[in-house]
Amino acid sequence: MPAPATGSAPTPVNPRSRVLVASLMGTTIEFYDFYIYATAAVLVFPQLFFPSSDPTTALLSSFAVFGAAMVARPVGAVVFGHLGDRLGRKKTLVVSLLTMGIATFLIGVLPTYAQAGWLATALLVLMRLAQGFALGGEWSGAALVATENAPSGKRALYGTFPQLGAPLGFIIGNGLFLVMGALLPSAAGADPSQPSDAFVSWGWRVPFLFSAVMVAIGLWVRSRLVESAVFARTRESGGVQRLPLATVVRGHGKQLVLGTFIMLATYVLFYLMTTFSLSYGRAATDAAVPGLGYDYTTFVLMMIFGVLFFAAFTLASGPLADRYGRRTVLIWITAAIMVFGLVWVPLIDLGTLGVVLWLVLGFTLMGMTFGPMGALLPELFPTSVRYTGSGISYNVSSILGAAVAPFIAVALWEAGDGSPWLVGVYLSAMAVLTLIALLLGKETKHACLDDGEAASTDDATRTRAGSPAS
Repeated sequence: MPAPATGSAPTPVNPRSRVLVASLMGTTIEFYDFYIYATAAVLVFPQLFFPSSDPTTALLSSFAVFGAAMVARPVGAVVFGHLGDRLGRKKTLVVSLLTMGIATFLIGVLPTYAQAGWLATALLVLMRLAQGFALGGEWSGAALVATENAPSGKRALYGTFPQLGAPLGFIIGNGLFLVMGALLPSAAGADPSQPSDAFVSWGWRVPFLFSAVMVAIGLWVRSRLVESAVFARTRESGGVQRLPLATVVRGHGKQLVLGTFIMLATYVLFYLMTTFSLSYGRAATDAAVPGLGYDYTTFVLMMIFGVLFFAAFTLASGPLADRYGRRTVLIWITAAIMVFGLVWVPLIDLGTLGVVLWLVLGFTLMGMTFGPMGALLPELFPTSVRYTGSGISYNVSSILGAAVAPFIAVALWEAGDGSPWLVGVYLSAMAVLTLIALLLGKETKHACLDDGEAASTDDATRTRAGSPAS
């Protein structure tokens, strides 16, 4: 008798609700930790850890340390990718979350420059590097848990859930800073754009310390996961690679490069809208490098309103990418990002309504470009090197985009005498590079994520082809 077909995949061991919650919860916590550092890097770190007579120099120093974590992220991607591709997704995700949580908590108890001199700054850099190292392993693991357990035809939708952690982390982190600012208001007659003495003294530490509570919840959720069925079949079939990094570089170099540049515009837009915009929005209109002159609370509330669109369109992008393809959707969105970068000044010149529209459009585009990445990058690589490959692409792009974006943006803002038009041009230029990568790449919508299933199907097909008719 002919050999029976063996290509049908078993039901995923992890319930779908648990997969979605675990991928969402972990990235929410990781991005929360990252955002509270970004906010503190603008609000208090320049004066607490980088004293300088020039406020711009202090801010640039703070942003330089912020960007240092992006350099650590590819290292984390390699280390955690190696563990994830050899030992499994679950253990690696638990370790990355725990590493991020410990580093964030320790930032909340660090001495300041006034208390410990440059030792305080060095410790801050060390903790920031640890944050970047942890996030380097977090994203790809969460994306793999979501996409490798997704039902047929809904992989991009499932892939948006770890992406949704970015806007949720932003809202929770900045919301907590707003609460602390309201509880510790500036004294009467003080500059409302600047935090109060109590906030500078101890209030900024609370969001970092609160991270411990969120991490405990995240660890509990992830401890209930079982290993990805897709990875388990690869391990059982002997497909686990001894050195995933060497394998992915040698056999999938083109995918690494394309994935890196496909993420570039997303990263630049992400950090311009979340980090640079906070500096630009709060800078006084009569400062040496003038900004919009909003007080902190007002502008953060405007940003949170924009981030609601980020969250909504992150989810909306999933069904669109599942229906029309990841590449098609991203080509159109990247073209829109190019146009958006060129209309910054006309929008902002419309006043408060224009600033809100600028934030809404920027965060909407952010959701539409960020959402499909949760499926596209994992789909570029086979199971045996998927954690390593997707993680390296995602995190090397963080160096080219996120690590330098706030620093370049401040320099261009200064070069434009307070106008952000050069910053917008910079965003458009990065979008051109992403568009080229998308045009050179292929659609991944129909890629098979299960190497074991594909091999079994091929074996069954060859068996049937070679068997005599019954």
